[in-house]
Amino acid sequence: MNRYPLWKYAIIVIALLVGSLYTLPNFFGEAPAVQVSAAKSSVKVDLAVQDRVQAALAAANLAPDVVTLDNGSLKVRFDSTDKQIKAKDAIQQALVPDANDASYVVALNLLARSPAWLTSLNAAPMYLGLDLRGGVHFMLQVDMPAALTKKAESLAGDIRTGLREKNVRHSGISRNNQTIEIRFRDMATLDAAQRVIQDQFLDLQTASSPDGADFKLTAVINPVAAKRVQEQAIKQNITTLHNRINELGVAEPVIQQQGTDRIVVQLPGVQDTAKAKDILGRTATLEIRMVDDSAEARSAEFGNGPVPFGTERFLDRSGQAVIVKKQVILTGENLTDAQPGFDTQNQEAAVHLTLDAKGARIFKDVTRESVGKRMAILLFEKGKGEVVTAPVIRSEIGGGRVQISGRMSTVEANDTALLLRAGSLAAPMEIIEERTIGPSLGAENIAKGFDSVTWGFVAVTGFMCIYYMLFGVFSSVALAVNLLLLVAVLSMLQATLTLPGMAAMALVLGMAIDANVLINERVREELRNGASAQSAIHAGYDRAWATILDSNVTTLIAGLALLAFGSGPVRGFAVVHCLGILTSMFSAVFFSRGLVNVWYGRQKKLQSVSIGTVWRA
Repeated sequence: MNRYPLWKYAIIVIALLVGSLYTLPNFFGEAPAVQVSAAKSSVKVDLAVQDRVQAALAAANLAPDVVTLDNGSLKVRFDSTDKQIKAKDAIQQALVPDANDASYVVALNLLARSPAWLTSLNAAPMYLGLDLRGGVHFMLQVDMPAALTKKAESLAGDIRTGLREKNVRHSGISRNNQTIEIRFRDMATLDAAQRVIQDQFLDLQTASSPDGADFKLTAVINPVAAKRVQEQAIKQNITTLHNRINELGVAEPVIQQQGTDRIVVQLPGVQDTAKAKDILGRTATLEIRMVDDSAEARSAEFGNGPVPFGTERFLDRSGQAVIVKKQVILTGENLTDAQPGFDTQNQEAAVHLTLDAKGARIFKDVTRESVGKRMAILLFEKGKGEVVTAPVIRSEIGGGRVQISGRMSTVEANDTALLLRAGSLAAPMEIIEERTIGPSLGAENIAKGFDSVTWGFVAVTGFMCIYYMLFGVFSSVALAVNLLLLVAVLSMLQATLTLPGMAAMALVLGMAIDANVLINERVREELRNGASAQSAIHAGYDRAWATILDSNVTTLIAGLALLAFGSGPVRGFAVVHCLGILTSMFSAVFFSRGLVNVWYGRQKKLQSVSIGTVWRA
């Protein structure tokens, strides 16, 4: 009657082994480290780089605890943060002599002290939030003049289109930083252009002046519009950072504006800070322009003449110069999606882009009018532009789908798609401060959280053992297993545990014991009604199950609502709460009955059970 088949005991043993294995890494703690990753796809982090790093550390009289090279990154672990910071400076000087052209990303990190055999089994500690563990802190400086320059560049293109639609002829439109200059042959045409600009471009203020034999109209962004552009740049950059960090899978990041031109980013539980730093610091923006194939441009490509007026010189991936026109046809703002893939013709890595309705229409019109000409797709990163590909337009391209390919590695295609998909930055940003930060309230938070769980567990188990005797011991062991499985599941999911999460853990302990209280009281009730000991145990577990299921399902619904509609600390609480309900149902019913079956199940002539005083009516 009260015996489990062998397969149920096997499930219990496997659950205990897996739970113990994945809980174990949480007891080893973390050590400060420096991580080195490649900043360019053409650069590899290999044994030669490891030798350079070790030589730099030896010259600085720094002895690392462990040096590991895996997954294309080098991790150097130390026993103190002082050594970590000194080591970062030494490695930075050795590997990155020119900060403007960095081949490597050197970043601070925290690495688990778990032994190699645990790591080989993919057993890792759970992440801790900023309020428990701390994390990496970045201060980003937004280049506001660049935001205004980018806006002026966009307005210059719009003015060119607006004047063409109104049949207003000009002698050339140029941009000098944030100033747009338009030249005319007579004053009447200048007046007509000024009226068009005043009617269609309310963000600009204009002024006219003679320019030799011609006349010049100067347009600049007015102060109100400039302030609005800067505010929008900050907001767009924050949104883009959120998207990029979500792509990295960082849990509960802190991204907020500080002052008028700075953004603070705090990343708790980051596994690869070097990758995070690289993604945050990059400013990948896409531009599509036409290639100038004139004789002057060809001469300039080979360095035999000046770059023609209205064009710029960029290099492609093979180092060959390409002369492209300054007029931008499309930008990354017209993208709706970007996914890595492969070129169907030569199976090289590529990025497949999907344009919005406006971008698809413009792209279709341009390709229809430019058959036989070359179109350049440029990618701008860290202020430097590179021609990714410059194919010849063979026919009109509709449908809004574009492919970027050309000597691109799979990793580079993934990174490029991530950056473009997350959205372009409204203005470049530079990391001006980086540091690892300790817990917000330090070890005190961890100690108090640990004490709350520990003393809550001790109080509950003490009461259960006194009130329910041996059945209380079974319930206490089941409660311990519940805590073990909860920590193991959080570790396997690599969830981020915050202080609210620890509060949820303490609450789960109190809720989990409710199921055992229902079972024990149901067994007592059966004994009071005159049932035999074995029948009382069987009926107690079976009849309490429906009540336990109902109460846990309703509580789980509330937890899922918190998870779906909450944010930040509320989500951290909800995750632990929901997982705790699931593990408590396993431990309180399935596991505790297994213990009772082992202890009492084989006693055919069982006269009584140790479940405390059975008060009879």
